[in-house]
Amino acid sequence: MTTLAHEPGPVRPAGHATHEVTNQPPPLAPYDASEDTALLEGLRREGAGWAEEELRRLGRRAGSAEAQEWGELANRHEPVLRTHDRYGHRVDEVEYHPSWHHLMRVAVGEGLAGAAWADGRPGAHVARTAGGLVWGHTEAGHGCPVSMTYAAVPVLRREPRLAEVYEPLLTSRVYDPELRAPAEKRGLLAGMGMTEKQGGSDVRANTTTATPTAEPGVFTLRGHKWFTSAPMCDVFLVLAQAPGGLSCFLVPRVLPDGTRNTFRVQRLKDKLGNRSNASAEPEFDGTVAWRVGPEGQGVKTIIEMVNCTRLDCVMSSATLMRKTLVEAGHHARYRHAFGARLLDQPLMRNVLADLALESEAATALTLRLAGAADRAVRGDAGEAAFRRIATAVGKYWVTKRGPAFTAEALECLGGNGYVEDSGMPRHYREAPLLSIWEGSGNVNALDVLRALRREPHTADALFGELALARGADARLDAAVARLEDLLAGAGPAGARRLVELMALTLQASLLVRHAPPAVADAFCASRLGGDWGHSFGTLPEGADLDAVLGRALPH
Repeated sequence: MTTLAHEPGPVRPAGHATHEVTNQPPPLAPYDASEDTALLEGLRREGAGWAEEELRRLGRRAGSAEAQEWGELANRHEPVLRTHDRYGHRVDEVEYHPSWHHLMRVAVGEGLAGAAWADGRPGAHVARTAGGLVWGHTEAGHGCPVSMTYAAVPVLRREPRLAEVYEPLLTSRVYDPELRAPAEKRGLLAGMGMTEKQGGSDVRANTTTATPTAEPGVFTLRGHKWFTSAPMCDVFLVLAQAPGGLSCFLVPRVLPDGTRNTFRVQRLKDKLGNRSNASAEPEFDGTVAWRVGPEGQGVKTIIEMVNCTRLDCVMSSATLMRKTLVEAGHHARYRHAFGARLLDQPLMRNVLADLALESEAATALTLRLAGAADRAVRGDAGEAAFRRIATAVGKYWVTKRGPAFTAEALECLGGNGYVEDSGMPRHYREAPLLSIWEGSGNVNALDVLRALRREPHTADALFGELALARGADARLDAAVARLEDLLAGAGPAGARRLVELMALTLQASLLVRHAPPAVADAFCASRLGGDWGHSFGTLPEGADLDAVLGRALPH
């Protein structure tokens, strides 16, 4: 290239003006993930107010820059499967990024795994659920082994000799990821293996076989599981076909004598979301297992685990809603467009208020379910009946609302929300999992019908709960009347319509009884009164958006 003698040198704009960053929000972290009025009110209401100070401390830690980075790194650096060591020996190990272990150490140490079962205080299970609602602001994947460990304890109690050995370790607050014989460890994690490729949710179609050994209660398994998450857990509850029918078994990865059980991890799933958490296909071949519960009653035995993990699906969806609402509100508070902050734009305020209503309703229902679980554990038959039906209802509805909610919250950030480093795409990919895990929508809707048919007292418990708000709102009263009519002719084809109305009336009754009038009125007008569009941001003109947002958005 020819250069003229008089050509000037490169010109450097003063101050690099084109690179000045304006009209962008500051980082959200650090923030307090427990700064949520609905959460704290529900904690106290459901009998765990004694845990508030610890919850606030955990909320500040969850919102710290360090913990938020752990969540990002654990998803960016995904688990890696090593089937063999360098010498060709089978090892079946999954390696995780150090950030995964940091997240797990805090979760277990804060009692979010099995510790509630060893805590005799009323409200212990509520406190544990509330802890999940705030610590889940970090990331969702590590919540899977935490949830399964929590859910395994009541199942093992069906076999006292096994519970005596394993329960103290499953309820421990020590995270011990080393692979050793269970009795040599300071804490254990539990997983579950139910589904197989030919059956999915139809677990009675399972083909994995369980052959009795000479030792009573001990079997060997042979078969292939299709979806077993967190394969580095210490023990697994699995279903297999014994001579007496489908049964539940405990499978340790390391046997009591220190030798490895046969637990061949064939591959890891390449999932849409939940990338930090490995989900695997293990193969059993002569795998030693201990029967849990009576032979032939595997589904009945393991259903308690499913009830617990379904509650955690509701909790995780509510957490995602709250987290993405906080992100959207933070962006709108600092971003300006068309001469005003986004937060002051009337239509954006309508969108955020609508999201806030959905989030509060999900949080209130989550904590009510946790309260029912806590009281059911302590022998309250009425709460046990309510828990049975309301958990399935909540699992269906709240997890269904999650994907639409996270999509709307992402859109509040515009193009910024569509790029990975905003964190919103990760939340968006996470949301659909929760409506699939522990039974998709159809499975849960049909489970509600099954409960109504086989356990009529569950309907009495649900309507008894709804009756507590009778007369407080005419729209709610009319919806409950419609529900009674719908229930009379409910069949499989209409199960979703029935369960949706159950969920909305249940959420409305909680808000009418416990939330400020502005929140309850806006929810009933939109969700039950027909004054609502087909997307978020269509609340009626008379809704008190200022009151709703003032309660919902952190300060």
